[in-house]
This record gives sequence, C-alpha cells and structure tokens, in this order.
Amino acid sequence: MAVREIDCLYEACPVPILKAMKELKTMDPGDILILHSDHSCVGVAFNEWGEKNNYPIQVVEVEDGEWEVYIEKPK
Repeated sequence: MAVREIDCLYEACPVPILKAMKELKTMDPGDILILHSDHSCVGVAFNEWGEKNNYPIQVVEVEDGEWEVYIEKPK
C-alpha cells in the first residue's frame, strides 16, 4: 500500500477533484491519496464524488479552514 499526497491549497472546486482523479488513475488498488485543501466545500464535494464512484472518503479538518481528504483506491 502506497500513500501519496496532493497539495490543493488555494485551489477552488472542481480543481481538487480533477487532480485527485488524475492521480488515482496512476495508483494501485488499496493505495491511499491524501489531498490538502483550504476550500470550504471540499468535504461535501468529495463525499458526493466518493459515494457516486465507490471510493471510500474520509475528510478531516486539521486546522481552522484547512482539510485533509483521505481517498482509498477501491480493490
């Protein structure tokens, strides 16, 4: 299992989702992608996208106004 990170600070939706989709295509099943964002709608957007596409998503607010989105590529 590999873990990769993407910095999406200062980028508005849908850029973080597009970057995540591009990175996930290069990853193996079971790998984890951690996306860093300061855009307030990132949690809602990723939860909806993950539900539609069967990706397990966990969103954590690490600081006031900054989130980490954990995405596991399905097996």
